[in-house]
Amino acid sequence: MSIKKQYLKSKPVCKVTFRLPEDAAGSAESANIVGEFNDWNIYATPMRKLKNGSFTVTIDLEPNREYQFRYLLDDETWENDGEADKYVSHPYGDGENSVVVL
Repeated sequence: MSIKKQYLKSKPVCKVTFRLPEDAAGSAESANIVGEFNDWNIYATPMRKLKNGSFTVTIDLEPNREYQFRYLLDDETWENDGEADKYVSHPYGDGENSVVVL
């Protein structure tokens, strides 16, 4: 898993590319990234599946903020990002959300 951050000089935006590798995605046919940046809407931000089985998406986010997120595979399995900047407990049971810090 990886998170790539590209801060733009022309406007107050950070282009963040999220990548879920094949070994984390397993045999998933679909993946969505779900988080504070899309109001936790499970269908708002689908990821593109690559030929190697990994998934990727690039999102424009406001810098100087933190965003909690998780990956949803095949509309049923939640996955965290192994390379997130940090993790925080979520209010729904025993678990954590990934956090990207910009």
